[in-house]
Amino acid sequence: MRHRLCLLALLSGVVAGATILSGCATHADRLRDVRQQFCSGDLDAAAATIDRDIQRHRGEADVWRLERAMVDLAAGRPRQAEQTLREVRDRFDHFEQQSLGESALVMVTDDNRSAYAGEDYEKVLVRAMLALSNLMGDGGDATAYALQVTQKQNDIIEAGGVEGGENPKLAYKRLALGAYVHGILREETHTDYDDVERSMVKVVSWEPGFRPGHADLERARHGHHSAAGNGVLYVFTLVGRGPYKEETLEIPSTVALLVADRILSANGRHTLPPTIAPIRVPKVVLDSSPVRAVQVSIDGRPAGMTETITDVGQLAQQQYEAIYPEVIGRAVARRVVKKGIIYAGKEVVQVERNSLANFALDAAGVAWEATETADTRCWGLLPDRIQVARIELPAGMHQVGLQAAGAGGPLGTLRGAPVEIADGRNTYMLAWFPDNQLVGQILTSRQAAGQAQTELRP
Repeated sequence: MRHRLCLLALLSGVVAGATILSGCATHADRLRDVRQQFCSGDLDAAAATIDRDIQRHRGEADVWRLERAMVDLAAGRPRQAEQTLREVRDRFDHFEQQSLGESALVMVTDDNRSAYAGEDYEKVLVRAMLALSNLMGDGGDATAYALQVTQKQNDIIEAGGVEGGENPKLAYKRLALGAYVHGILREETHTDYDDVERSMVKVVSWEPGFRPGHADLERARHGHHSAAGNGVLYVFTLVGRGPYKEETLEIPSTVALLVADRILSANGRHTLPPTIAPIRVPKVVLDSSPVRAVQVSIDGRPAGMTETITDVGQLAQQQYEAIYPEVIGRAVARRVVKKGIIYAGKEVVQVERNSLANFALDAAGVAWEATETADTRCWGLLPDRIQVARIELPAGMHQVGLQAAGAGGPLGTLRGAPVEIADGRNTYMLAWFPDNQLVGQILTSRQAAGQAQTELRP
């Protein structure tokens, strides 16, 4: 009898502890407010919310730091954003080496107990955002960051296979932004056109829908950067609201597990806790935005539209679908482990099949399973698309106008910033349009001192 009471007390403690750890609000709940604050342009409120959550939710600290970096970048602090992104990149690399103790904890709680190492697309995009942030500063490390984008993709895909099995990550769509940034930086040297050509071949292959890629490749093959007396402006825009995660119920797996535990309970020496709580897993959700591109004007004259070099939403969804069976498998395995622990406990103390203790252990098992929540941690302030426009201009000062554009034409307010173009050199601009209005500042790599950004009349 004493053994039974001890077992009941132990399992009650486990369930109570798991319940406390699981909490009530999920990361998705907390992220919702930050996304709204950011997309409405209230960067101070978004920063304050993020800083609070970094302190309150240590298991989510790294993804909150990614959000903080995006707020800093939009607010015109690219160096600060770069520093934060670099720190998270290094921590993600460290967390890829998962400990055995952490794995065991995950199996008796849920995936939220593990250190968050980032989704595969996030590990690549952190390097892409490092490259863009650095371009808005001195640009000295942008080439290295751009190369890291491609290298990290290779590493992730190569590590995705298991001996004797298939590698689902071979289906991953490649991110062309790293190759593109590397190509335009090498083009600026006016000598390394072979390197430029190799990079642009990757861009055309990995992002065939990026129409300017073919012109970029032809220009590299002819060894041409710009006409004498001209320079090039690259306008990078972060468009739309990016992907995020929400909790969903995996009904087919839940039903299959329910049928299995009822069969085993009917034929075994002891019953298994019935599968009442559904299996919960995260899913990638794509948000909607009326913005399709950004219209660029130079000195009051139309100069073109930005085009998508990286579809972040598509990348996130496609990669997550590739590993979704693994996510489900981990969730099912966790349920099996928990049921096995309850069953083993009954076996150890020889609990009678229809006794009160048997029912109590089943109830404890059901409560234990009900504490699980899906891991909805994610980088929630990414854009839906990263776009770019290349514009060759005479050297000197120019006024650049940016305005969101939808399927029916211009949207929102036309915003402008001065930019200085140098002969034979590249100049870079970055702006964020999650909806029809600019959020934060227009960043330029060569902004003239004392020149303010302005709201322009259409």
